[in-house]
Amino acid sequence: MTVKDYMIQVGQQARAASRKLARASTQDKNAALNAMANALDLARPQLLAENAKDLENGKNKGLDAALLDRLALTEARIDGMIEGLRQVAGLLDPVGEITDMAYRPSGIQIGKMRVPLGVVGIIYESRPNVTIDAASLCLKSGNATILRGGSEAYYSNQAIAKAVVEGLKVANLPEHAVQVINTTDRAAVGELITMPDYVDVIVPRGGKGLIERISNDARVPVIKHLDGNCHVYIDDEADIDKAIKIAVNAKTRRYGVCNAMESLLVHKVVAQTVLPQLADIYAEKGVELVGCEATQALLANVGAATEEDWYMEYHGPKLSIKLVDDMDEAIEHINQYGSHHSDAIVSQNYSKTRVFMTEVDSSSVMVNASTAFADGFEYGLGAEIGISTDKIHARGPVGLNGLTSQKYVVLGDGHTRDN
Repeated sequence: MTVKDYMIQVGQQARAASRKLARASTQDKNAALNAMANALDLARPQLLAENAKDLENGKNKGLDAALLDRLALTEARIDGMIEGLRQVAGLLDPVGEITDMAYRPSGIQIGKMRVPLGVVGIIYESRPNVTIDAASLCLKSGNATILRGGSEAYYSNQAIAKAVVEGLKVANLPEHAVQVINTTDRAAVGELITMPDYVDVIVPRGGKGLIERISNDARVPVIKHLDGNCHVYIDDEADIDKAIKIAVNAKTRRYGVCNAMESLLVHKVVAQTVLPQLADIYAEKGVELVGCEATQALLANVGAATEEDWYMEYHGPKLSIKLVDDMDEAIEHINQYGSHHSDAIVSQNYSKTRVFMTEVDSSSVMVNASTAFADGFEYGLGAEIGISTDKIHARGPVGLNGLTSQKYVVLGDGHTRDN
C-alpha cells in the first residue's frame, strides 16, 4: 500500500469514527478516558522500554539535551499523562451545550449549540505525552483525531497508541477514533494536510520550520503558533524578591518549552538592584546572557545582543536582556519582537499592570506570575492541544471549547414566516 492509499484509508476511518463520536454520551467518553488511564498504568514497563529505544536513537542522531528532555518518558511523566486523562474525564463536556437562547418577535427561539469540529489532524515533534493530551481532548470534545508524531518518538507513540485503543474498546467506542500514524515517511504529513474531505482542522506542534511548512502547504484550516518568544518585564515599581523568583522560574524551569522566557526587559531604575542578583543565579544554572549596551556596561561576561536575538526562541539556556526607560518602551519591544505567545509584567502598580494587560498583544498576559503558567493544565483545561497565537478560531491554550464550534439552533412550534 502506498503512503497516499494508507492516508486515505486513515482519513476514511477517522471520518466514519467522527460521526459515531459526535453522538457518544459523556458517560461513554469518560469511561474510555479512564480505561486509557488504567491501560497506561499497566503498560509502564513497555512504555519505558520503547521510550528507551527512542532515546538511544536520538543520542545516536546527535539530538541536543533539550530535545532529549522533551522526548524522555519518566515515571513522573507517565503519572502526569494518567492524571491528565482523569482530569479531562472530570471536565464538563462542552458538546451539546446550548447558550444565548432568546425569543424573537416572531415567537421562535434562537440559540447556539456547541458541536465537535469533526476530524482533527495533529502533527507534533518529540514529546510523546502530546499523544495522550491530544487523544483525550479530542475524544472528550467528540472529535476523531489523526496523530502524526515525530520519527524520534516513534516507538513511544506506538506504545501509547496501544493503550489508547484498549481504552476505546473498553467503552465500545470506535477504535479508529484515535489513530497514530504508523509510518515515519514524511509524505504522510503532506497527505494529511491536503485531505479536506477527511480532515477538518490541522494542529501543528513543533519547531518554527515545521509549522511554517504546514501553514504554507495545508489545504485544511490550521490552528498554530510559530514561536514561543516570551518576555518578562520588571517594572521600576516591582517587588524585587518577586521579580527575581519570576525571572528565574520563567527561564530555567524548563528550557525547551514554548512558554519559557527568552527575553528579559528591566526598567533602568531597578537594573542595578535586580540584574546582578539574577546574573549570579543564571551563572549558577549555566545560562548564557546577551544584552544591550546598557546591560553589558552593568554586568560582566554578557555578550552583545544582535537584532536577531530579540526575535529568537532559544529553546535552551540562553537569555537576552534589555534595559528600558519605561513600561511603554517595554510594551513596544514586546509587540515588535515577541511572538504573541505569553508575556509578563512584575509591578506593584495596579494601573500599570492594567495598561500592560490591555496593550500587550499576546494570547496570554501575566501579572506578577511566571510565563511558565501558560499551559492548558495550569489553566484548568485539563490539558491542551496546543497554544494558538492566531486570533481566529481559538487563542491561547486550546482546550475542549477550542476543539468545538457552534451552530445556530432554532426552536419553534409550527412557526412559519409570512414576509
